[in-house]
Amino acid sequence: MADEELVLATSSVDAGIACWDLSSGAERLRHRPCASSPGGFIAVGRGRFLAASQLPDHSSSTSAPIFFFSWDKPQVEVRSFPVELIGPLLSNSDGSYIFGGGSSGSIYLWEVFSGKLLNKWNAHYRSVTCLTLSDDESMLISGSVDGCIRVWSLLMMFDEMGKEAVRNLYVYSFLEHTLRVTDIVSGHGLCNSIIVSSSEDRTCKIWSLSKGRLLRTVSLPAIVNAIAMDPGEHTFYAGCRDGKIYIVALNAECNPDSSHGMFIMGSFTEHRKAVTCLAFSTDGITVVSGSEDATVRSPVNNVIIVRQPIYSNSQVPQSRKRMHLSMPPPLNKYVNSTDGELGSKAVIIPQPTRDPLENGYCSSNVMKNQIREPQNSSSATEMEIEKLRMQCTRSVQMAQKWKKLYQDLQNIYVDEMLNI
Repeated sequence: MADEELVLATSSVDAGIACWDLSSGAERLRHRPCASSPGGFIAVGRGRFLAASQLPDHSSSTSAPIFFFSWDKPQVEVRSFPVELIGPLLSNSDGSYIFGGGSSGSIYLWEVFSGKLLNKWNAHYRSVTCLTLSDDESMLISGSVDGCIRVWSLLMMFDEMGKEAVRNLYVYSFLEHTLRVTDIVSGHGLCNSIIVSSSEDRTCKIWSLSKGRLLRTVSLPAIVNAIAMDPGEHTFYAGCRDGKIYIVALNAECNPDSSHGMFIMGSFTEHRKAVTCLAFSTDGITVVSGSEDATVRSPVNNVIIVRQPIYSNSQVPQSRKRMHLSMPPPLNKYVNSTDGELGSKAVIIPQPTRDPLENGYCSSNVMKNQIREPQNSSSATEMEIEKLRMQCTRSVQMAQKWKKLYQDLQNIYVDEMLNI
């Protein structure tokens, strides 16, 4: 068994999903039909299958399906029909959930295994344009046509008591962009508290999730459609409508190129028209760009890179085949909609050792619920209840200590990295 790195691209016209081997450039299987929305094409669960939200045809302007494709079949395997037009799609790392941004400004959260719509909330006043997750996957970040960026705690979205106690469901609401937000990327590793956004106002902005504020604004010579962060997290790349890709320094100590603007280290271009999407190879060496210049076969609006295992067949030396995985059911339209049953309760578990604040929040609430359960049971004993109370108290105290330590470390790193 070997791994193959694949480049996949979609278009706003019905050109299907094109697939190439990144190392050789050889074209693989082409999936049809597909006319995907910008940001609406993803590989779910490290490439288990592909999902693409569709642009509406001329006969319908309100809704369009979401298509699921497997690797070994060229046609659509599962069709889902949400209640409104879905633009950007996002999946968590293990592929258990899919998020969708609606044209009304709502955000949808589906469970992949069952297809159930677990949650829907009004996130923005206008269409959602982009979605990303924080590195520990405890927070969802959304951008909109209204120029607003909002940060959502996924744990809070399922805490009914917690939602009643707060004024706003979002953690932060960033309003500094003056026009449509076109893309958002999240940092990893040491930069996991940093996000970078781009907008039609010709700026990219760097934000701190730990401080909840704007750290830097970078002005670009043209409207920015897409951004990609260098895996080493020293720079990010901005694909613009002038056909150029600009290299922007994250670290203030990098020498800027005065001919382009502050913090811009340089640019390169191979496109005659607007750059629409960017993606890094898994080794962090190659950046792949898509453009409106129809360099491939049609105007490209999404490009992703997926590392896929290849299973060789010894009896047919030249053939290659992929492991077939069962496809999920269609996604439901409404919360609590199937067979009159209550919808599934989501279990959002942050990645370990990433965010002590959210981990503490989760464990203390779980323990509080455990305390209530034995209190309502005739078989409960005072000793068991007292033990749970003590565990809950220790958990809250530990969470508060880790929260302070975590925020102090994040603040020190952000200040040093951006030389504030």
